Amino acid sequence: MKLSLPPDWPTTPQAAIALQQKLRSQIETSDRLGSVHTVAGVDVGFTEAGTVTRAAVAVLSFPALQLVESQIAYQPTTFPYIPGLLSFREVPAILVALSQLQTQPDLLLCDGQGIAHPRRLGIAAHLGLLVDLPSIGVAKSRLTGTHAELPPEKGSWVPLHDRNETIGAVLRSRTNTQPLYISSGHRISLETAIAYVLQCTPKYRLPETTRWADKLASNRRSGPQSPPPCHNNQQMNLFG
Repeated sequence: MKLSLPPDWPTTPQAAIALQQKLRSQIETSDRLGSVHTVAGVDVGFTEAGTVTRAAVAVLSFPALQLVESQIAYQPTTFPYIPGLLSFREVPAILVALSQLQTQPDLLLCDGQGIAHPRRLGIAAHLGLLVDLPSIGVAKSRLTGTHAELPPEKGSWVPLHDRNETIGAVLRSRTNTQPLYISSGHRISLETAIAYVLQCTPKYRLPETTRWADKLASNRRSGPQSPPPCHNNQQMNLFG
């Protein structure tokens, strides 16, 4: 995948918010995806007191959920941490990690929001739009919106509303555990997003894609299980 940042990538919060307002109308929340044979998890961590961004992507086969390929990229952190502007801090390194892949994923699952965002452009939506791939926001906490009480059983979900708009779903991915906040990123409907997230969470609260990417992004040595052989699982330092 040959990817790069747009030349007008914002460097200030004001410019970032203006770009979100501009791009939000380009997000597609209906299904435009082909057959899904690979799913990718994307996650980000920080090192050197936050000055270096460590982005990880893990590509898994689907529906078997076996690791196919992983990549890690390091980039200078150039944008401050501001709730609602996560993509501008994390996407530059994510694009480098994605560009190193030999296997193009059919679907991205991001550790963050899709359209369940005050300006409907969370990191999953923004990233999906930039790389033109179907994407899902799988967040561990709520950024905005309200919802009804959620039943405790796995597979239960209720809509997440912001005023009169359904912006996502609160999903119980495992019985009697904290829920996940699912929303369309790009090129996928909410109902389809929920179905894929459930298929990617056979045992634990978090999708296998997220668990693999989190291990890599946080610099833990092994994944959720011993990985099968894969053709590219190296760490590449692109900091310089």
